[in-house]
Amino acid sequence: MPKGSDLLVAALENEGVDRIFGVPGEENLDVVEALRRSRIRLIITRHEQAAAFMAATHGRLTGRPGVCISTLGPGALNFTTGAAYAHLGAMPMIMITGQKPIMSRRQARFQVVDVVASMRPLTKLTRQIVSPGAIPTTVRDAFRVAMDERPGPVHLELPEDVAGAEAPPARPVPPHPLERPVAAEAALERAAAMILAAERPLIMIGAAGNRPRLVEALSDFILRANLPFFNTQMGKGAVTGGSELYVGTAALSERDYVHRAIDRADLIISVGHDTVEKPPFLMKAEGGPKVIHIGYLSADVEEVFHPDAEVIGDIGATVTALADRLAGKLEPSPELLALRRDILDHLNDRAHDGRFPMTPQRIVHDVRAVMPDEGIVCLDNGMYKIWFARHYRTHVANTLLLDNALATMGAGLPSAMMAAMLNPGRRVLAVCGDGGFMMNSQEMETAVRLGLDLVVLILKDDAYGMIRWKQAVDGFPDFGMTFGNPDFVRYAESYGAKASRVAAADALLPTLDAAFRGGGVHLVEVLVDYADNIAVLVDELRRNALGTEPE
Repeated sequence: MPKGSDLLVAALENEGVDRIFGVPGEENLDVVEALRRSRIRLIITRHEQAAAFMAATHGRLTGRPGVCISTLGPGALNFTTGAAYAHLGAMPMIMITGQKPIMSRRQARFQVVDVVASMRPLTKLTRQIVSPGAIPTTVRDAFRVAMDERPGPVHLELPEDVAGAEAPPARPVPPHPLERPVAAEAALERAAAMILAAERPLIMIGAAGNRPRLVEALSDFILRANLPFFNTQMGKGAVTGGSELYVGTAALSERDYVHRAIDRADLIISVGHDTVEKPPFLMKAEGGPKVIHIGYLSADVEEVFHPDAEVIGDIGATVTALADRLAGKLEPSPELLALRRDILDHLNDRAHDGRFPMTPQRIVHDVRAVMPDEGIVCLDNGMYKIWFARHYRTHVANTLLLDNALATMGAGLPSAMMAAMLNPGRRVLAVCGDGGFMMNSQEMETAVRLGLDLVVLILKDDAYGMIRWKQAVDGFPDFGMTFGNPDFVRYAESYGAKASRVAAADALLPTLDAAFRGGGVHLVEVLVDYADNIAVLVDELRRNALGTEPE
């Protein structure tokens, strides 16, 4: 007779799960044995946080929940940062944690934490499974909830005795298609009329516009609407092609060059903006452009975002219906196109700077040069994220992965590992600051063990650079943000990876190219000079009559 653990694994197979990431414990041993006999690959990581980041990135790139597993108590709590990462970033993920037996307590409260309660504010759904017979329907519901808009993490706790209990055979519940509601005709007509009446309409693509299934619909919408567009950080790369309508990325909240176009627009068509992101622009109580919100869900009204009209329904169907109403009727504003050229010209400044340590602009330029259009760059969180968001041009959707929601450090390497697993044969680059890399650097061993082809670029400044920049902008003394580092080349080699150290600006591009050609896991260290954090992002923008410091 099957056990509860067998029903769980069968239900996961029914959902198409082919790999699970994590660090199991003694409370998961029945599940581990069921996995051993299944088609699902158990991938052991060196920390549960990395397993959660990998599962979340699986959901981000495929639209299907990634799955991770941990033991009870300390292992389960190590999932919480990954849960918040997926929750704020709208990435579908299933977390399965163990627990002590619930029908007897022979170990009293040893290692027992109320993980279900801990996960409640960090997930869409959290549930303890109390009966083997409930497993098939519980798993099916977990996947449905994780994938439904707005996507996110779901947590299931499986106690040891429920996993080991015998249960009558139960057939998994077959998945069914999720048909999303379509926007009302009246809302579509109202939005189309506002767009046709505007003199300088501008499209913005936000985080919810960057779902894998929307690539074709959004790319077609931009082409047929024939309007200039910009994106938020997490909306970057939602549209294929190097469109001549692309105005830039709102890497700051205001006063950057792209905001010249935003401020001149009289209407912004906001596609999928999620206010978990740092604001791409600041709406005013009076004046400024009107805003149409297009989304799966109604907009969250915030002090800095309060749209004038909403079109609620499946984004793909909505933008297709709008394109039908707008095609052939619009021309891009000459004023916005002229601003576009000026904006992009400014972003090319210092792209060939020969200084060493290297400027972030030169690093971005050389990374863009070494990455094919379909190559995937995964950013950790640090000062360089702003520079990549501003300067890195994407030509294929979902080829620049960054997090502007939780914006946690430590996610860059695990997310790149997941991207490499899903996309063998494509160049995948993790870009990490020295601070963020060291938070999950132990996963270098996992990457080597898995035989991944992956390059990890470490930007070394011996400091928490973004906080140090903000400290300087706000007029505080330089204090408390510096640290020491290991020898990154020897550190990587100790895990069995290859490693290189860049000693001159002109050496970065060929070093990265050689690392990719050599295959396997290869770490590249380069020194970065963040002097332009102040010189460009503060002083230069102020000199261009943009007021005070950018946020």
